[in-house]
Amino acid sequence: MTTVHTFSILLFFCSLFSASLIIAKVQHHDFVIQETPVKRLCKTRNAITVNGMFPGPTLEVNNGDTLEVKVHNRARYNITIHWHGVRQIRTGWADGPEFVTQCPIRPGKSYTYRFTIQGQEGTLWWHAHSSWLRATVYGALIIHPTPGSSFPFHKPDRQTALMLGEWWNANPVDVINQATRTGAAPNISDAYTINGQPGDLYNCSTKETVVVPINSGETSLLRVINAALNQPLFFTVANHKLTVVGADASYLKPFTTKVLMLGPGQTTDVLLTADQPPKRYYIAARAYQSAQNAPFDNTTTTAILQYKKTTTTSKPIVPSLPAFNDTNTVTSFSRKFKSLRNVVVPKTIDDNLFFTIGLGLDNCPKNFPKSRCQGLNGTRLTASMNNVSFVLPSNFSLLQAHSNGIPGVFTTDFPSKPPVKFDYTGNNISRALFQPVKGTKLYKLKYGSRVQVVLQDTNIVTSENHPIHLHGHDFYIVGEGFGNFNPKKDTSKFNLVDPPLRNTVAVPVNGWAVIRFVADNPGVWLMHCHLDVHIKWGLAMAFLVDNGVGELETLEAPPHDLPIC
Repeated sequence: MTTVHTFSILLFFCSLFSASLIIAKVQHHDFVIQETPVKRLCKTRNAITVNGMFPGPTLEVNNGDTLEVKVHNRARYNITIHWHGVRQIRTGWADGPEFVTQCPIRPGKSYTYRFTIQGQEGTLWWHAHSSWLRATVYGALIIHPTPGSSFPFHKPDRQTALMLGEWWNANPVDVINQATRTGAAPNISDAYTINGQPGDLYNCSTKETVVVPINSGETSLLRVINAALNQPLFFTVANHKLTVVGADASYLKPFTTKVLMLGPGQTTDVLLTADQPPKRYYIAARAYQSAQNAPFDNTTTTAILQYKKTTTTSKPIVPSLPAFNDTNTVTSFSRKFKSLRNVVVPKTIDDNLFFTIGLGLDNCPKNFPKSRCQGLNGTRLTASMNNVSFVLPSNFSLLQAHSNGIPGVFTTDFPSKPPVKFDYTGNNISRALFQPVKGTKLYKLKYGSRVQVVLQDTNIVTSENHPIHLHGHDFYIVGEGFGNFNPKKDTSKFNLVDPPLRNTVAVPVNGWAVIRFVADNPGVWLMHCHLDVHIKWGLAMAFLVDNGVGELETLEAPPHDLPIC
């Protein structure tokens, strides 16, 4: 072998080694959970925060990086952190939902979440997954392309994360605890926020309104995240077009729109070009409310898109937003979502599931006073999937019970279809169907199983747009529609070529959505409505995915510092 050849081979292996060093970074972070005085709407209250920040810190990583985040709980509540949309391949112990993949981190204790970002690029986020703490405990998780690769669109001049949230003047934990005591719906929020600030249209808020700078001619990548607790939101920027290029850390075929709708938990990446006269323009978000006659926060949060060299005294231009109940706009928007390229969608289905989702009413227990049954007609509000209202365990996490073979914590008899077939979206549903059964029921999947789930909204109590989030997996949304799903008619309309890949699907009000995925991640994975009041009421279930063959298809061993109950 010549010296030149030897040198070339050495150079090749050195370049591979250096590339692996560039790609395989390990980031270490400390999250201190603490009470912090926060002033909003003229009032100051102690809010639970991470590192004293509201919203919490933005984490920026590259595809392929590993995160190690040590969470120190110095607050008075139990807490967990969920990394929303991260696949957590074989690292279910780091997923975060309380009593599902871990016991909570008790006050004074700590836990380190360790996981690797694999094959994901775009915008995700992290949030508390315990009680209503995610009202203030949340932040962005930005995943950049692997070094040496790039976006599938022209590199933007700027990037800005815009987190939409909800603010209560009261302690959110007290709000949900009061609702749990009374059986009624919780009090609505006092404001919506953009990056923690309500904006100009609220009292005592103008000085802190978020300003997003831009130069004429620039293109900015806006990473929009709906971190609101209970409210789907419309989003727009006055006089500017938004080009949607990604959602839930998956790229999309670009399309242009004036307005977005995001259910809680969803993210949308849009390109905005500064092609308007150099002025100030409102960025605004307000409620999309699909549940009839239900109270909601009907206010509007704003930030300001400010062109450089614009006087800050000029009044921002006001945008037009859809009416709060404009389902037609939501439908038109959601049907434009398609994956950037043709994708491999499961065609043969091993587990064909049909899940009803919706609300319900529990009859008032005989030993309860009327003050504890303030739901409709002296009942207590509840929710369910397939007539099972999900109950979390309290002595063990589901994953711990599964991994250690602990009996009596859960059963694996979650029904594959509703126990009773009825006119799901009709107006004359029998009251006998309003009261679900309570249980900790899981549905078992073999590793590699190809799964289809029909998610069918019901008109029990009221129909509503439900953002359904699946942990540990992304899924393809192959179809959606209104009324009752009809397999004979609706299956032929499925998009099996380029459906969008999501982790949260907004199931249409009085309608249905169909998702498909491969169960390629061993562990216990929660599927639930991301309206937090609904998960509290039991609108959830969990999949138990068995180990496959060999180490790469097997759940990792639990970490040494896993919290105990």
